[in-house]
Amino acid sequence: MIKKEEVIEILQTCYDPEIPIDLWNLGLIYNISINEDNVDILMTLTTPGCTMADVIAQDVKNKLLAVKSVAQVNVKTTFEPVWEPNMMTDLGKEKLGFKVKKANENEEWE
Repeated sequence: MIKKEEVIEILQTCYDPEIPIDLWNLGLIYNISINEDNVDILMTLTTPGCTMADVIAQDVKNKLLAVKSVAQVNVKTTFEPVWEPNMMTDLGKEKLGFKVKKANENEEWE
């Protein structure tokens, strides 16, 4: 049986064609459900009118189905909640040029 961590690694190889950041770090993956050899992905897109929705979903399916222990993949797209930039991981934010406060950073002036 595939593990959630393995699914996440695969999702980190799937990209939104318009943004050079993977789906996981963009914060587009809302849920991963694994039941034996079936994987269900609940995801969103950066905009409801994205014309690449089917291409992105098919890329996710193809990459997960390439794993021997995966027999079926279902990808469902939702817009509840609507995606916002604050849903990105710190790595995703950094790649887009947002300043990310590190845990050891001090905001006080010396």
